[in-house]
Amino acid sequence: MGGLFSLWRQRVADNARRAVDAYQEELLEYRNLAVMPRVRSEMLDFAVFLRQRTVDLAADSAPFHVQDLDLMAAMGRQRGEKGLTLTAQRQVLLVHTRLTLREVYEAAGPNDIAATMHTLAWLAPAGLAAQGAYTRGWIEGQRRALATVAQVRLLTVMLLAGDDSATELARGLHMPVPDHVVATVVRVAGGSPGPDQAARDEFAGALLKTHWMPLSWPEPHEVVALIPSSPGDRQPAVERGLALARDVASMTGRPCAAGTAPGRARAFGDAVALARQVSEVAPARAVPRHAYTVTDVFAELGAARLAEVGQWLQVVAAQLDAGPDLVSTLDTYYQHDMNRLDTAAALCIHPRTLDYRLARVRDLTGLEAGSTRGVRVLSTAVARILAG
Repeated sequence: MGGLFSLWRQRVADNARRAVDAYQEELLEYRNLAVMPRVRSEMLDFAVFLRQRTVDLAADSAPFHVQDLDLMAAMGRQRGEKGLTLTAQRQVLLVHTRLTLREVYEAAGPNDIAATMHTLAWLAPAGLAAQGAYTRGWIEGQRRALATVAQVRLLTVMLLAGDDSATELARGLHMPVPDHVVATVVRVAGGSPGPDQAARDEFAGALLKTHWMPLSWPEPHEVVALIPSSPGDRQPAVERGLALARDVASMTGRPCAAGTAPGRARAFGDAVALARQVSEVAPARAVPRHAYTVTDVFAELGAARLAEVGQWLQVVAAQLDAGPDLVSTLDTYYQHDMNRLDTAAALCIHPRTLDYRLARVRDLTGLEAGSTRGVRVLSTAVARILAG
């Protein structure tokens, strides 16, 4: 197996320079870092070290030594302290993996099939160990460089991506990583621009004092939380989602809607995507009354995906706008399971006034509010109006 390793070893310096050039060319954050000669020199020294150790240990089928992994962790920690983002951290590991495989291919001659297969078999466990050490160091550096709110935001992003190293970050935050969650998306209604990043960080810090869980406010109009839950009883987690939505509405002074969906480890991202769809069609209120699930809004979700149905519901909504107060009346009517006396009491009107309004709905839309067809159409139209 000497041919492959001999030529690979001879090319260590050239391969290291090519690697640093590739990092600068492909990764904007590394390009900015390498502007400083000292940093580029450190990058080159580390690239040489990593390739030299890779060749030597692969030839002997030996794992990386503890001292090797410590040095990799130190480099990851340095990058984390300098603010290297999660995206860049992932990209640099991917570029390094690609270049390593290329270097093996370029060094292999026609008689090196056995040596090449031997090297590829060694690279899998050794590469994972090296990447794990670098990532652990990077997470430690991030913990030193980032405020708590930013660390929790990073943890949430990593969990949504199914990143195994999220556990390391969670351990530093003393925040358990659950196997099951109720993914919750709180939609903040109202026009642009919404709270800026500084305001969102301030709001998120206040939320974390009450809701210590993976939580992120990535966009002005959306808060994402992963609320730990029991697969057999999700209701307590759903109620925590409602409390979160009410706190967000109180902080922003804007109507909010909460969508929820169950999720399990390595599939949190899918759960959040579904919760987001639910939140987009759920009614937004100044004081949210409910954290909605697919079961609550399946008709609205279907309508939102069919343009023709949506247009038809807009016609119904326009008819209800003729009023007076027909949307709020129907909303309260369905909230109280169409109980006439309870609805009138909630609206602070006489039952006969309620009867008049429901008759007005019938005259305008041709639908009886309490009929099967009326419930299906009118409740969906009302939810669509309130969703904004």
